[in-house]
Amino acid sequence: MISAFTGQQIRDAEQPLLDSGGGAVLMQRAAYGLAQAVAREVKRRRRLAGASVTVLTGRGNNGGDGLYAAALLARRGMRATAVLAAAEVHTEALAAFTAAGGRTVQLDAGNAEELAVLSAGDDVTVDALLGTGARGGLRGASAELVASLQELRPRLVVACDLPSGLDASTGEVHWPVLDADVTVTFGGVKAGLMTDPGEGCSGRVHVVQIGIEESLDSLEPELRRLTSQDVGALLPSPGRRAHKYSRGVLGIVTGSLRFSGAAVLSVHAAALTGPGMVRYLGPHTVAQLVLARTPEALWESDEPGRVQAWLLGSGVDGEEQLERARKAAESALANDLPVVVDAGALSLLPEHCPPQWILTPHAGELATLLSSLPSTGEVAVTREDVESRPLHYVRQAAEQTGATVLLKGATTLVASPSGVVFSQSEGTAWMATAGSGDVLGGVLGALLAQSAESITDDDGAYAGLGLARADRWAALAAAAAAIHGRAGAAASAAFGGGPLTASAIMAAVPGVIGSLSAEYDPARP
Repeated sequence: MISAFTGQQIRDAEQPLLDSGGGAVLMQRAAYGLAQAVAREVKRRRRLAGASVTVLTGRGNNGGDGLYAAALLARRGMRATAVLAAAEVHTEALAAFTAAGGRTVQLDAGNAEELAVLSAGDDVTVDALLGTGARGGLRGASAELVASLQELRPRLVVACDLPSGLDASTGEVHWPVLDADVTVTFGGVKAGLMTDPGEGCSGRVHVVQIGIEESLDSLEPELRRLTSQDVGALLPSPGRRAHKYSRGVLGIVTGSLRFSGAAVLSVHAAALTGPGMVRYLGPHTVAQLVLARTPEALWESDEPGRVQAWLLGSGVDGEEQLERARKAAESALANDLPVVVDAGALSLLPEHCPPQWILTPHAGELATLLSSLPSTGEVAVTREDVESRPLHYVRQAAEQTGATVLLKGATTLVASPSGVVFSQSEGTAWMATAGSGDVLGGVLGALLAQSAESITDDDGAYAGLGLARADRWAALAAAAAAIHGRAGAAASAAFGGGPLTASAIMAAVPGVIGSLSAEYDPARP
């Protein structure tokens, strides 16, 4: 599992080394790792000797890291230029850079655009303006320089620790920000690099160890991300003597006469994710379409048989189907069953949900939900609010509803009511297509039905994550998001990296589950 930390946690982990006079060692380790990463990226494109690098240099330690790294690159034959964005920069690092043959240019209000053009023409631009301790974004000539560079789209941008203007702890972005192709971060992953909008600005993230890792291991991470090994460990696996009822039965109330496709997609996606049985509740006309696609499913016109979990809401429209969803929600609450609550069923929530109720809104639905809660007050939350501060709002929703909340997006966040948050980002932008969320609901519901009992085991895979029982539902939802994202990526790859449909995502799910199961090695940490 990948752990991500706040900027303050990183600084606290560094403090003992700084107090013992080890600040220079920290900087040299960071600079060496940054230089190595830049050299690797450049050599993928051309010979290192003779290549050009511009370092955008701020006043603090981040600028010092960039200057020391540029000095190392200059000694390896690169033509290095430092754009100094402050009157005073790290003295020793600047001296090392100059001694290595680097050239310096002072940034001012009159030359920002010119320097942007020159930097964009270099082989690599290193953003070392602001670090984890910065508050707010770039100002003045630095902001003008970065805004111009963003328009010009440099050949290769490497961010030093994190893109300048990105909040290390929350992922909030203070524009302008120079989108990085690679972010070389020090000591541990910053939480802002694993949640949008920050993750969208950061490119590939490479972690350089600087000697604070043991201190970070003892801390509670701000964000968690499941790896393929983690997801493989959490996947349910039927025993030799399993039968359809022991493998989990999922009840589904989705779709309507108007949105029949939501029912077809959610039922079929659930069936492909491995439960023993899927029971569908809905209008006869819709049920005929569902059974034509998934003959293995059972149609229940009214009272369903026994289920281990429910999926409610995708495409639900009209009072008749809404009433079915309402009855199923009441039954689930009375019998302590896990539920996936999506779209049309989000209006049916009880005053307080248990953590095994997993809400799956997109940003607009989460804004509507939060605005409807009495505890939010009279301040309306907008979609733009959620998109700019998703980590804040997904935590707020989980805390106020008592449910586990999965906020769908390019980076999907899953928050437990306790504040534990998972972040998954395996998908592709092509997955922003009609029906994709219906497929996710089916995958998640099927995993719930199969794992409803094992998730509470104190010696099982979920316990191995070191999570309290109430937080394990978030891990399960994160695993579903990871499978869904990987299925989308696989489906797109099958079309040469091109567009896809929700049906294509759904068709890739069994293969993804099979490969994750096959690759899982219990001996690996």
